[in-house]
Amino acid sequence: MKIRPGHNSDGIALITALIAILVLSALAAGFALSMKVETRLAYNANSETQFYWLGRSGVGLACWVLAQEKCPYDSLNQIWAGGSGSDCETNGPLAGLSLNNYPVGDGTVSVKIIDLERKANINTANSLEIQQALTVMGVDANDISVVADSIQDWIGPAGPPRVAGAESDYYQGLDPPYYAKNAPIDDISELLLVRGILDHPEIYWGGCASNRPGPTFQHKLGFGNSPNENPCYPFGLKDVFTPISNGHININTADANALQLIPGVDAAIAENLIKLRAGPDGVDGTEDDTPFLSPAVALQSAGDNNPAAGNLVTTRSSTFEVQVTAQIGNVPPRKYTAIVFRNSPTDIRIVGFYCE
Repeated sequence: MKIRPGHNSDGIALITALIAILVLSALAAGFALSMKVETRLAYNANSETQFYWLGRSGVGLACWVLAQEKCPYDSLNQIWAGGSGSDCETNGPLAGLSLNNYPVGDGTVSVKIIDLERKANINTANSLEIQQALTVMGVDANDISVVADSIQDWIGPAGPPRVAGAESDYYQGLDPPYYAKNAPIDDISELLLVRGILDHPEIYWGGCASNRPGPTFQHKLGFGNSPNENPCYPFGLKDVFTPISNGHININTADANALQLIPGVDAAIAENLIKLRAGPDGVDGTEDDTPFLSPAVALQSAGDNNPAAGNLVTTRSSTFEVQVTAQIGNVPPRKYTAIVFRNSPTDIRIVGFYCE
């Protein structure tokens, strides 16, 4: 009997079918993934719009809160500042209001309001104020003149540099080169471009220099730093200066460092001012605070008898930074910042808004 060998056509057909199934499965998976990505992109686009309007709503809430403040002063125990509320807010529309997780539509907003009058205005500060800030920080005397003069040159119109300052000729010799601004500072971080701070950014940030070796023991006797010592500062220029404010320091909200920029106010007087305004418990921002109503009276009661100082301080803030954290479900939150001017309870303007 003659036996014919079997044909492999059935096996080939089966392999072809399996390959076709695999290809179609891969195409289907790719299509499904593409649809998922497109859906997610559409969802994110929609979420971004929702987040944007949540952020704007948070700023609107801040403006409403600032408009409701009926006190003749601004202090750290008031609702806008995150305090429990002052006496003049007890029976008002702000009583019991919380700015944390405030519900808006399908999401929530957490709002933080910071008055900028708690700092000095770098654009209106003179050399003496800048030098005073650097002195309180503990900056070496040899660097104080360089930093102070260079900041004044950076802000002022183009011209011959001050004795220890710098104009564009200096900055053009750097790598990369750039020009002096010769105009008011818009963002306080511009100070990092200024001579004296450019090589010593710790003067801006505060804290210790991280790019130079130094001994473990850091002496602080007020005589500067030794050649091999890391300079350490208790605060930086960013903590006591702002580029936007009405040019006065709010004696009810400024910290001890900023208060020492007021002529005649030293560490002891600054401590007295905070002790007087903090009330019996000695803690700022609590119910028993006793905010100042008159800047001049506050300075005199704390021991400052400099008559010129009263013209540089205030008890009322008009410029605020509003920080908004918007949250929708489990989507990562978005953060927004706005600058708000309050000219009066009926004239509150948003002059800047951006996403961080």
